[in-house]
Amino acid sequence: MSSIQTQFLELTERHARYEAIDPKSELKDSAEGKVIFIAGASRGIGQATAVAFAEAGARAIYITARSEDALKETQALVAAANPQTECAFAVCDVTDAAQVEAAVSDCVARFGGVDAADANAGYLGPWVKIGETDPEGWWYNWEVNVKGAYHVIRFTLPHLIESARRHGSEGRSGGHLILLSSIGAQLVMPGASDYQTAKHAINRLCEFVQSDHGEDGIKCFAIHPGGVGTELGYNMPEAMHQYLVDEPDLAASFAVWLCSGKADWAKGRYLSATWDVIELTAMKDGIVADDLLVNRLRTTG
Repeated sequence: MSSIQTQFLELTERHARYEAIDPKSELKDSAEGKVIFIAGASRGIGQATAVAFAEAGARAIYITARSEDALKETQALVAAANPQTECAFAVCDVTDAAQVEAAVSDCVARFGGVDAADANAGYLGPWVKIGETDPEGWWYNWEVNVKGAYHVIRFTLPHLIESARRHGSEGRSGGHLILLSSIGAQLVMPGASDYQTAKHAINRLCEFVQSDHGEDGIKCFAIHPGGVGTELGYNMPEAMHQYLVDEPDLAASFAVWLCSGKADWAKGRYLSATWDVIELTAMKDGIVADDLLVNRLRTTG
């Protein structure tokens, strides 16, 4: 794990929800009045994220995925978590621009806007050396993980910008955008060229969103959700399964924390849900001053 450790901050590792990011206690009502758009919310992390925002008092949650039955399950969980939170869904493939645009438009028509968006849909195929890969399978990683994230960005941004302006005038924080990255974005592991390069691109895409729209009030984050034992996670080689030790609601609660305004100072950066947020916040001044947690080419050292 030494190659992994040198890429990350030395903070207390968290593996499940804890007080500082708990939507039902420390972050209670932090999402009050807000509309949350989540792509890839049919199971695992996305489903847990929908529930966490409901627990944090969101006014409405709009969820998308490719399975209607699974979306109905998430909708029921949201209702159980908070009967006051409205929840609607659209069957949607994030690789299809028209479908994503239609889903966002439906969300706005139903609920009046989008205050936070989470591009959670992802894909991880078998790990195969580049010279042995299937070209269509290799590129499909990029279709889902990068093109899909771009579609969510492109069609929610106008509404997120309006949210940032509206909430800013009220002295609150809005206009949050979360992109699902991975610890793999910082690694070079044999056989993972499609997934890890796609997630590396997500980190840079996050920086571009911030560069292009920071003045519009947007706060964008690329996050590693932890090692979660989802179907996607178990597509990794068996030797990697030992690292799947984190609960889905860790990343879900971390997303609520990011959208609460407490982490606006870290906008445009890569963050790990496993990092203790109290310790992370204590490093704020140094991270901002030295422009840390972004991808850069080293030429010395």
